[in-house]
Amino acid sequence: MKSCTVHLADLGETADFARLLAKLAAPGDVICLSGDLGAGKTALTQELARGLGVPDSCYVTSPTFSILQEYPGRMPLYHMDFYRLSDETEVEDLGFEEFFYLSGLTVIEWSERAGSLIPDTRLKLTMTIDGEESRKVVVDFGTGSWEERLRAELNL
Repeated sequence: MKSCTVHLADLGETADFARLLAKLAAPGDVICLSGDLGAGKTALTQELARGLGVPDSCYVTSPTFSILQEYPGRMPLYHMDFYRLSDETEVEDLGFEEFFYLSGLTVIEWSERAGSLIPDTRLKLTMTIDGEESRKVVVDFGTGSWEERLRAELNL
């Protein structure tokens, strides 16, 4: 199995899912978030941050204009948003791919703009609006160990 679908009924389930990912995350992991505007990418990242122990004094927002925000926690959280970038050349020119290999957790909104620079070991979450508060998340495990880590937790 290289992918599965998770249904999140409300913001509480989204928070639980994000905190599970934070619990299982290891230094050097990359989580790619895709989905339309309003699908919940930033909300999921905010809960990931809480799960990593990012202090409440650090307000996690989408770095649409700054492109990168770094937050302290049990491991650093590198939160990127490539919405304003056009392609992987821009990502490479700005040096952002270096963060994919550091000892923190890298979370990337609009990751498809980085193309082939994204490691194959990434976890990709494609989020779609399924109702007012509900979301459908297609989980693509990539070639890393995410499937193994999530198998028991998600009853796969």
